[in-house]
Amino acid sequence: MNNQFGIIMAGGIGSRFWPESTVEVPKQFLDLLGTGQSFIQQTFKRLSKAIPANQIYILTNERYRTLIKKQLPEINNHQIIAEPVMRNTAPAILYAAKKIYQLNPAANLLIAPSDHYIGEEKKFLENIQTGFAATANNDWLMTLGIVPNSPNTGYGYIQFDRNTNDSIKKVLRFTEKPNLEKALSFIKAGNYLWNAGIFIWRAQTILKAFQELLPDMYDKMSQNDQIYNTDAESEFIQNIFPQLQNISIDYGILEKASNVYVLPADFVWNDLGAWNAVYEQLRQKDNENIAVNSRLLADNSQGNLVKTNGKKVVLKDLHNYAVIDTNDTLMIIPRKDDQKVKSFAQAFADKN
Repeated sequence: MNNQFGIIMAGGIGSRFWPESTVEVPKQFLDLLGTGQSFIQQTFKRLSKAIPANQIYILTNERYRTLIKKQLPEINNHQIIAEPVMRNTAPAILYAAKKIYQLNPAANLLIAPSDHYIGEEKKFLENIQTGFAATANNDWLMTLGIVPNSPNTGYGYIQFDRNTNDSIKKVLRFTEKPNLEKALSFIKAGNYLWNAGIFIWRAQTILKAFQELLPDMYDKMSQNDQIYNTDAESEFIQNIFPQLQNISIDYGILEKASNVYVLPADFVWNDLGAWNAVYEQLRQKDNENIAVNSRLLADNSQGNLVKTNGKKVVLKDLHNYAVIDTNDTLMIIPRKDDQKVKSFAQAFADKN
């Protein structure tokens, strides 16, 4: 058996892409860029070039099982690792690691988000193989860091030890989304990377980290290791998972562990966190109007993002707006206010 396994994280609800993204069909199952494929379909296809397709697992919420099977008909039921309730990334990754370790104790795991944009695929695949080779022979928790091209305040940062010429660097610390002044200082320092949330490590290495740093969670999930990949697994997870701490892998493990390393990656990456990021990803020139699944007529209108379900759209004297039209909702907002979308969605939910 090949020791390389992939885990695609696909449990989020993508609330910053409302009204297109909903709890029923969230961001990872949508084609926001007009490519003809959803994010999760693109991610699976990309990873299958480095990892056997039958060894790529989808880590998600139970409610999305049917949707995943519809969008990825090539996978088997056992490749869907479904959480009964949302408990953030640490419990989910522990669950996947326990399950895959029982199948192959030598498993080397790639954990990747389902909903990010990755360009220059060849470079991405080369970075992945570099990571697999490094972690196969070392008890390292490795993350991929993106070399920043701007002081972006929407990303987390990874500071690495500059006192080495090795291609893989020791991580000194993680910093959550900084303000602009701090982000500028990071860029100037030269030893900070964007945190892409892409991880590589052996199953046994991450399990040891959970045992040391989140022992209560580890103990709960280790009450009977023989149930994983059996008919008894579902009932066990239904009972245990709601008891687990709600905590991210970054806070729970990576910020505490002493064996964390980073590979500076050089592929094009964008986490596409909100509508303005979609506009920036798609535009080819300044002030360009972007139309996704739309026929656009723009009169004295620049810098707009328009996404519909195939409608004709006329804009007159409109600049730097996002116009998002779905079957039951129309949203028209300045692109600079895209971080408020989540609150708009919540306001409608509160009314119902």
